[in-house]
Amino acid sequence: MPVLPLAEIAALVPARGSLIGLDLGTKTIGVAVSDPDRRVAAPVETVARKRFALDAQRIIALAAERRAVAYVLGLPINMDGSEGPRAQATRAFARNLEKLTALPIALWDERFSTAAVERALIAADLSRAKRKAVIDQHAATYILQGALDRLAGLAAR
Repeated sequence: MPVLPLAEIAALVPARGSLIGLDLGTKTIGVAVSDPDRRVAAPVETVARKRFALDAQRIIALAAERRAVAYVLGLPINMDGSEGPRAQATRAFARNLEKLTALPIALWDERFSTAAVERALIAADLSRAKRKAVIDQHAATYILQGALDRLAGLAAR
């Protein structure tokens, strides 16, 4: 399946089924999952990055465990709309993952996700150590929830 913008993936997936959200960092990958009706995203885990093959194997296993029908990867676009090295790395990860899975892969603009989650965790009075342990999976949840809300809006049209 191709790597596509989120709006184009809606037609390629069944009406029901979980989505896996990924926040790709340089050292970790935050993973989130939606419920089968795609209303709510929830954190799953943080995968410590080792090398692509191992990282992809774990992500594909998580998708299989949750009977996911597609992936949503956060695409870190710059404030001016351009794509820098992190966006290019995300696109490369998506292209490589595409070779290993039959599930479609959607890209979703993730501007502000980590900053928004960081503010929420600080407001919840989590210590720096506790924030560090969960921030990536919460960022993946934030990304996936935004994608779910967008998909719901597209379906309502």
